[in-house]
Amino acid sequence: MTMEPQPSLMPFKPVLSFGARMAKAALGLLYPPSCIACQGATGEPHGLCAACWSGIRFIERPFCERLGTPFQVDLGQSLLSPAAIADPPVFQRARAVAEYDGTASLLVHRLKYNDRLELARALGTMMTRAGAELLAEADVIVPVPLHRWRLWRRRFNQAMALAQIVAAESGVPCDPSLLHRVKRTRRQVGLTKAQRQENLQGAFRVLPEAKARLKGKTVLLIDDVLTTGSTANAASRALLRGGAAKVDILAFARVVTES
Repeated sequence: MTMEPQPSLMPFKPVLSFGARMAKAALGLLYPPSCIACQGATGEPHGLCAACWSGIRFIERPFCERLGTPFQVDLGQSLLSPAAIADPPVFQRARAVAEYDGTASLLVHRLKYNDRLELARALGTMMTRAGAELLAEADVIVPVPLHRWRLWRRRFNQAMALAQIVAAESGVPCDPSLLHRVKRTRRQVGLTKAQRQENLQGAFRVLPEAKARLKGKTVLLIDDVLTTGSTANAASRALLRGGAAKVDILAFARVVTES
């Protein structure tokens, strides 16, 4: 099934008074809504034009039930990929909106490095839809944390921005204090899978005062991009050791390699 362009990325429209509608119309004349990717004209704010929407490769079934990676052929049943069988992840399930290329990679890059925090609204809305089955079972949402020095330099955590939108739209509470990044690690870009795992060893921790709140909970861990799964595994391992019953992963995009 293919996702069709929608007039808005928001799940509903609030009922506006006549005065509010007139004010919105006047504002639209002064600042016409534009595509969040290319800045071209759109019908509604915080959305994508048809061309940019078509540039997103949405991940839909059939996909690996553990890793969320798409299959090329629909075999008509729930399956695990060879990668999930050969090297099972620490987390239970992973889901993502789209493959990390084209429009999706552009949006993530702008959110992460260009201080485009307003993009979190649209991306988080799409994540809420893509992760509906995980959110239905989740007790708490936890963003993948940044180390304090990286947070100081970047000024915000993109995973936290996305987690706040997902929490607001789903009604599942977000508790960023459940997981801390206690080790300053190198950037993962350019590292092999083994190097990524070594780099992240001991990077995350559940502090003693958070363990009572975490005990027995099903956690939905939020990140912007899922690459090799090394960060997701390291964070999930820390959450499980801290008392979580299960950890699922929800990202906006994921890197998909051809098998």
